[in-house]
Amino acid sequence: MIALGGIIGASLFIGSGAVIHTVGPAAVLSYAIGGLLVVLVMRMLGEMATASPSVGSFMEYARSSLGGWAGFAIGWLYWYFWVGVVAFEAVAGSKILITWIPSVPAWVFSLVLMLLLTATNLASARSFGETEFWLASVKVATIVVFMVVGLLFVFGLWPRSTLSVGNIVNDGFVVNGGFSVIHGVVIVIFSYFGAEIVTIAAAESREPENAVRKATATVAWRVVLFYVGSIALLVMITPWRDIPAETSPFAAAFGKFGIPAAETVVSVVVLTAVLSVLNSGLYTASRMLFAMRRHGYAPSWVSHTSRRGVPWKGILLSTAVGYVAVAMNYVAPKEVFGFIMDSAGAVALFVYAIIAGSQIRMRRRLEREAPERLTLRMWGYPWLSWLTLVGTLVVVASMAFVEDARPQLYLSVISVVVILAVYLLVRRRNARGGATAPQAATSSEPG
Repeated sequence: MIALGGIIGASLFIGSGAVIHTVGPAAVLSYAIGGLLVVLVMRMLGEMATASPSVGSFMEYARSSLGGWAGFAIGWLYWYFWVGVVAFEAVAGSKILITWIPSVPAWVFSLVLMLLLTATNLASARSFGETEFWLASVKVATIVVFMVVGLLFVFGLWPRSTLSVGNIVNDGFVVNGGFSVIHGVVIVIFSYFGAEIVTIAAAESREPENAVRKATATVAWRVVLFYVGSIALLVMITPWRDIPAETSPFAAAFGKFGIPAAETVVSVVVLTAVLSVLNSGLYTASRMLFAMRRHGYAPSWVSHTSRRGVPWKGILLSTAVGYVAVAMNYVAPKEVFGFIMDSAGAVALFVYAIIAGSQIRMRRRLEREAPERLTLRMWGYPWLSWLTLVGTLVVVASMAFVEDARPQLYLSVISVVVILAVYLLVRRRNARGGATAPQAATSSEPG
């Protein structure tokens, strides 16, 4: 269920309207191209994770395949991304709650949400999994209901509906030009980010190889069903120009179906999506810290675990940054909070590029040294692996030509440069001290 719900976030329920207005009906292609890229990346990650399950997942694979610089960079970039997202989602959740209880200040709701999910993560890995299961269940159930009713609606089989499949091409399909489709890919690729969490969580399961294999092997149909299918239905249910860009297009669609209190229902679903991302963000950030400390990439004390195997200091460090970011949203939203989010904007693409490079190198080594460990193989290796890497870099380059994405690209590149500079300083310090980074854990594995 973590794998199923991992790619369904508030960006789908709310942000898809803005994408449709930017691209037109061809937004279906933008989601399909972005989804294909994620499917390929997840297959590559699945190959590596089944061959070598690890709490650090792609950070470990990058370190062993490309070198310490890659492991250090991807680990800290990923951690930085998720602590920023935790703060962002806490603020987003408060905006939903304040519409229901306007007498309570928004910052109080942000604080409560942060404390609630911090407590869940501190309890145990099982507690995280149980919470995520139920949150994901709400999201999955909502999408399934939407798909079923939506299909009946567009084929005129729902009460007071008429055949409306043709809405998708009524005034053309690629109405805003071919580049708008690429522009759409730049926007939607971040909606998919989070699917890779399952490879980190699987390392704490009883049968990590089987968990990873099942999750990554089914990601293709999930992307097609949940994203591409949903967007296609939205532009069939309503002419694309009439789809709301600022509010949820799903709420508008449910309203057309005649479902009572559609706005409230979707608001509840969006809140569960926010809580799900908050929950997963805290979990992922703490586990990445836990994995990085093995190689001297993070302070050794972040590896301290509770009696239940929870890296509680790593969780508290991640939440501390989140609390500061939330505070900055109310003190200096444009200057500080905006900078935090923009400077992590392209991290997803950097992570995907490093995963692709890691798989290409790791596959060569495994075929030579331990081919029996390749129980889940990347399709069309090496051609599809290289195509995935090139495709990711093309999307990164495209950000320079999209006005809204350009600041994110530049600030994210600066983040990478800063992190690599820190890595050089850490390595130089270790060399001068005649010490090497620790390679073994100093405490038990989490979970």
